[in-house]
Amino acid sequence: MLPDFRVRQRDYLLEISRAITEQLELPTVLKRILQAAVELTAGQAGLIALREGGRWRLRAYVGIPEQFVSAFDPLLADIPDHDDPERFEIPEVSRRLQRIGAVASLGLLTGVGLPMIARREVVGLIFILRGYGNQFSANDRALLSSFAVQAAIAVHNAVLYQQVSAEKRRLDAVLDAYADGVLIIDPAGKITRFNRALSTLTALPAPEALGLHHDDIIRWAHRPAGPDLNAAMADGWPLPGTTAPLYVEGDLLRRNGGIVPVGISYAAVFDREGRLVNVIADVHDMTRIREAEELKSTFVSVVSHELKTPVALIKGYAETLSREDATWDRETVRDSLAVIIDEADRLTELIESLLDASRLQSGDLKLNLSEVALDVLARQLIEKFKTQTTRHTLVADFPAGFPEVLGDEERLRQVLSNLLSNAIKYAPNGGEIRVRGISKPDAVELRVSDEGAGIAAHDLPHVFDRFYRAEGDLTRRVKGTGLGLFLTRAIVKAHGGEIRADSEPNKGATFTVTLPRYNGDLAS
Repeated sequence: MLPDFRVRQRDYLLEISRAITEQLELPTVLKRILQAAVELTAGQAGLIALREGGRWRLRAYVGIPEQFVSAFDPLLADIPDHDDPERFEIPEVSRRLQRIGAVASLGLLTGVGLPMIARREVVGLIFILRGYGNQFSANDRALLSSFAVQAAIAVHNAVLYQQVSAEKRRLDAVLDAYADGVLIIDPAGKITRFNRALSTLTALPAPEALGLHHDDIIRWAHRPAGPDLNAAMADGWPLPGTTAPLYVEGDLLRRNGGIVPVGISYAAVFDREGRLVNVIADVHDMTRIREAEELKSTFVSVVSHELKTPVALIKGYAETLSREDATWDRETVRDSLAVIIDEADRLTELIESLLDASRLQSGDLKLNLSEVALDVLARQLIEKFKTQTTRHTLVADFPAGFPEVLGDEERLRQVLSNLLSNAIKYAPNGGEIRVRGISKPDAVELRVSDEGAGIAAHDLPHVFDRFYRAEGDLTRRVKGTGLGLFLTRAIVKAHGGEIRADSEPNKGATFTVTLPRYNGDLAS
């Protein structure tokens, strides 16, 4: 039967071994090791110093009053900074410890210290100090050596834990900064990682997603023909040794009931034995791609329609005039040529609008800035548009001394022309069209209002979108590409201004352009 002391020694070492495996907080484990070492070697005090960043630091101490802890710093600073166990000498350090203990009136007369060695490197020192003169026995040193080994293991585990934790934090930061959604599942389909972008896509917080099944998150509202993850895995995907990803595209149901188009690329991760470890899913938001596809389709439809009519008219009138079997009087020729010129102008206007849209897309819209009198510009345009309608009354309403703005006169002329043209086209029954100028302390406003049918509430947020045209009989009767208001807003924004549309059904529409006032500094 083991003596009581041996039993306590065994129990302490077993307890510390368990603490090392269960507790990865280094200060807690070191303090527990040191307390056990002091008690089992009949010491009154002890300390553990670790080698960190090129110097020795006191990381745990027992039996030393707080006010005397700093007295050990100079001693630790003198310890050689190398990690080779063969070259490491500790006796001199032990003697200095005893002298410090005596000088500090701690009553510590004898001491012993041993290096803590992990993976053939000195990672720390453990010291035990006594208040009586008996030397430490060989058994004391052997026992302390056991504790030094345990402390070294704890340090090594803590360093590994810190490295793993740092790597995990780095990986978490990378995944959370990644623009696409990232989903990692285990072989059973349970979610183990769920990044911030995927939380946004699915409207589900990451903590709620962890532990759920893949099918609880990836739910399709609509998906084109082809296998999804479950069907692919049932057919044998993925095969060990292959890196072919699985791609699935469709409309994903969000947790809040919404739908978002996504494309998901699944990649499999195997261990060395060819066993499936994880499936990593990259979830890409396809909204912009879908919008681009719809925009492209709309562009082709609108442009082909708008090009077809003038080209057909030009070709038709030109072929008619060129017939050799007919003789045309001067008036017929003049009217036919007028149609050809008008349709050519319409084509030119369409081409210029498309070029402007392209310049805006590439950020290449240039402004030739000068002082612009908007009241004068508005009156000029009203006189021009009066010749194009007999049903409308066009009015310029500006106060005297209306301030100038700094802008590109031709582009601002384009803005007003688009708004006046729309007011005439979308108020076919006539009525008043008023251009009103309002002066404010730091801005000017231009309000172009008509007395037409107005704009439906569901169309108002979209009237400035590229190629957008509201549904309705009136819109179908009015020629247009849906680029006018898009370009108008872009020009206004390029001037540092804003534009908005307001309307009530059957009460007309008002477009308000706000531009900064000119402060007299052309360079601004």
